[in-house]
Amino acid sequence: MRILRIALAQVNTIVGDLQGNATLVRRGVEAARDTKADLVVFPELTLTGYPPEDLVLRSQFIDDNLKVLREVVRTIKGIAAVVGFVDRGEDLYNAAAVVSGGRIVARHHKVFLPNYGVFDENRYFQPGKQASTVVLNGITIGVNICEDIWYPQGPTFSQALVGDAEVIVNISASPYHRGKLRFREEMLATRARDNRVIVAYANAVGGQDELVFDGNSLVLDHQGRTVAHGKAFEEDLVLADVYAVAVVRVRQHDSRRGLAGYGSLAGISPGHVREGGRGPGLASEVREP
Repeated sequence: MRILRIALAQVNTIVGDLQGNATLVRRGVEAARDTKADLVVFPELTLTGYPPEDLVLRSQFIDDNLKVLREVVRTIKGIAAVVGFVDRGEDLYNAAAVVSGGRIVARHHKVFLPNYGVFDENRYFQPGKQASTVVLNGITIGVNICEDIWYPQGPTFSQALVGDAEVIVNISASPYHRGKLRFREEMLATRARDNRVIVAYANAVGGQDELVFDGNSLVLDHQGRTVAHGKAFEEDLVLADVYAVAVVRVRQHDSRRGLAGYGSLAGISPGHVREGGRGPGLASEVREP
């Protein structure tokens, strides 16, 4: 039976405190490893804190964030992890690194950048164009970031329908307002049911200027039922064992599967990555001792 023990590290990061946030990651990895977790997941932009805003316009800050990422990655062994950071390529990206065996095995660049209310991510980042998957313990996982999961035909849809992801990991910094918790949980349950996929949602906690992050991290099964729930407004390590067999069974009756063109519906393409470079496969295999 394919089982994945997931730990959601609901931590209180501080904007600009790269070393302090890296320490939170190291402690979270240690705590998760002690529970025999296979995967530990941290919130959106873990290393920089959220929202970093004009700090990302400073080239040195981006350099330092990438340096700290490399330092942290080297220490992550015996467990896989998802860590948020600012990536630099042709432009800057709100990114998630999938880490295993002391190295980055995959990256996801946030596809949907919120630019309303308290958000102005279009000012700082470029949208990602791919939604790839990785395999851990024989279970296929799609990783995406915050706003990505709010869109019905976003990366979750592509990863589950094209990439055969059985688990979706979403790292988030979702601010609190009255009524937000119920609305968010209903949305996540809908994504889980519609895509017949397990959802592991890691949210930030704490405050930054006028924003308050409420935590309430969640793991939901493929029917949208809550498997594990994090504390509200407190740091927490949320544990859940998820079973892929139930996802496989229900998908046998899904007529959408195997049809071409689903990746393009969201304006993105499924990533084709393997360890050591790009190739004809969709998934990057993650192996842990």
